[in-house]
Amino acid sequence: MLTDDETEKIRVHVYRTFARSGRAPRREDLAASLGLTIEQVDAAFRRLAEQRHLVLDTDGTIVMAHPFSSINLGFSVMGRSTLWWGGCAWDSFAIPHLVSDEPNVLVATACPACGAAHAWTITRKSPPEGSQLAHFLIPAARVWDDVVRACGNQRLFCGETCIASWLETTGHARGSVFDLATLWRLARHWYDGRLDTPYRRREPAEAKEYFRAAGLTGAFWGL
Repeated sequence: MLTDDETEKIRVHVYRTFARSGRAPRREDLAASLGLTIEQVDAAFRRLAEQRHLVLDTDGTIVMAHPFSSINLGFSVMGRSTLWWGGCAWDSFAIPHLVSDEPNVLVATACPACGAAHAWTITRKSPPEGSQLAHFLIPAARVWDDVVRACGNQRLFCGETCIASWLETTGHARGSVFDLATLWRLARHWYDGRLDTPYRRREPAEAKEYFRAAGLTGAFWGL
């Protein structure tokens, strides 16, 4: 059985590989580089998934290591030499804040309602301009009930008309709606330290205070 330190080394290796290459490391490569067996790596992946550091597919491969994703959930994030899948609107806006050697990234997506293409240059200095609106479907306390579905429904729309059209088409209830500046503040420091070690996740009370500081209030955010 791996120690906590060994499991943490695997977590850091996964995150730094995503940050550098835009892709999850292969289990075989990770095992070889750290002198472990495939079985040990798989056990570490399962433990990290239990701790909500990773999201795994049914075959044990990595789907997400927030803010990075190995699958297309509606957002591409382009740096100078690296292309990432953004797991959602939140994660896509967070990547440039985490990958400090990128001065900015280009986040691209399409409105889920009308299909209009949208793109923004995201920097660490200030929010992007734009009248588009974020719509998050799943309340914060329920995200990990089905994290892939929750992330796949954190989207960016042209505006209120497209949100209303999408809700009518899908039959979903309205979630949390906010502007690009609020999304940028939400993403700005949420993943601070995730490429470093040791990493400590926020406690629920800390998360609620972070949401409040970003300008997000109400029951949807646990406030």
